[in-house]
Amino acid sequence: MKRRTFSLLAAACAAALTLTACGSGADADADGEVTSIKLVAAEYSKSNTAAFWSQFADKYEAKTGIQLDVQVVSWNDIDQQSSTMIQNGSPPDILNLNAYASYAADDLLYHADEVLSPAVREDLLDAFVDSGTYDGKLYGMPDLASARALFYNKTLFAQAGIAEPPTTWPEFAEAARKLTALGDGVVGYAQPLGPEEAQAEFSIWLFNNGGEWKSDGTWVINSPANVETLRFLRQLAVEDKVTQNNPARTNRTDGAFALFRSGKAGMVVGFSPLAADLDQDGTVEYGVAPMPTNTGGEPQTYGVTDYLMAFKRPGNQDAVTAFYDLYYSPEEVNTFIRDEGFLPVTESGLAEFGDDPALAVYLDTLPNVRLTPTDDPHWDKVKLAVQQNLGKAVTPDGDPQQVLDELQKFAESGA
Repeated sequence: MKRRTFSLLAAACAAALTLTACGSGADADADGEVTSIKLVAAEYSKSNTAAFWSQFADKYEAKTGIQLDVQVVSWNDIDQQSSTMIQNGSPPDILNLNAYASYAADDLLYHADEVLSPAVREDLLDAFVDSGTYDGKLYGMPDLASARALFYNKTLFAQAGIAEPPTTWPEFAEAARKLTALGDGVVGYAQPLGPEEAQAEFSIWLFNNGGEWKSDGTWVINSPANVETLRFLRQLAVEDKVTQNNPARTNRTDGAFALFRSGKAGMVVGFSPLAADLDQDGTVEYGVAPMPTNTGGEPQTYGVTDYLMAFKRPGNQDAVTAFYDLYYSPEEVNTFIRDEGFLPVTESGLAEFGDDPALAVYLDTLPNVRLTPTDDPHWDKVKLAVQQNLGKAVTPDGDPQQVLDELQKFAESGA
């Protein structure tokens, strides 16, 4: 669940698709029958991702007679590698990535009406259909999801005399101050505004202040609500000094999560894979609660989904349709999601996972989860700018208004 970049060379590929499909297409035999298609998949975990897709490929070939060539790529490299494939006119048939809209805008992708059965389409959760829809058509087929919530260290809460997780921003700030006052290297809140996922950290806070990235199709990055949100995050880091050192450069996975897992952070925004790691570690007694709000309204959940998008290549449409039919069978999609520690993207998945009490805080709000504007072709570039620049606001010399004004200008320029 990371990022990617896109080159104008892909636009040339889009123009050429009508004649040559910018590549050799799916492999076919002498009679023109498709013999293999290629999947480029993101690596969610070293222990599960490749193993799942290997077994899936065997099942796919047994069912269709078509070979599925699988290439699993780390999140550190998949943006560049997939972009290079597309620029060179050799896209995979299926690409697992977290941004799709620029490819859809350049007419490189199949939409759901072309490759998704009605039963599969009907089973997908509306929130993820919306996020995968560009110009009225579903192009980004969700593969799995995550939703964020507030993790808190029960042991540190008890030591600091905090009875319950905070429900408002003033309560949150007060709890963070009490936790930091414990000393011994403890910080009240592990705040990741570094380049890995600054947009995610900011999103869950702005959603709980009535903020948005876009409103009625218009960028509102520097709205008063968003400025107020970033000022609050700066207050925690610079004025209250209740975060770790240099949150502007702290990433989520190897920074904020690692600090919480070590027992040195009282609170962090996390998701179900963090819970799985904590359960495996067995060293931190933790709780999970809805996010505190500044507006007094219902807590909002920020969610992320990645996509299995299908590139138009000569002769591959039926093979791609068969891929989706198999993947979205409950046995396959829910096995993948369970093994990777994420959340379902289908109604049938909600029913299957619904008995797990550890997931209740996420599943209760998943149908109404709030997402970033992945349906905007420019979002991936805006997101990259956010990742590289948002943290500047929480440095000693940082100015939240100026940072958001510059991001707003960048977004309005067409990125």
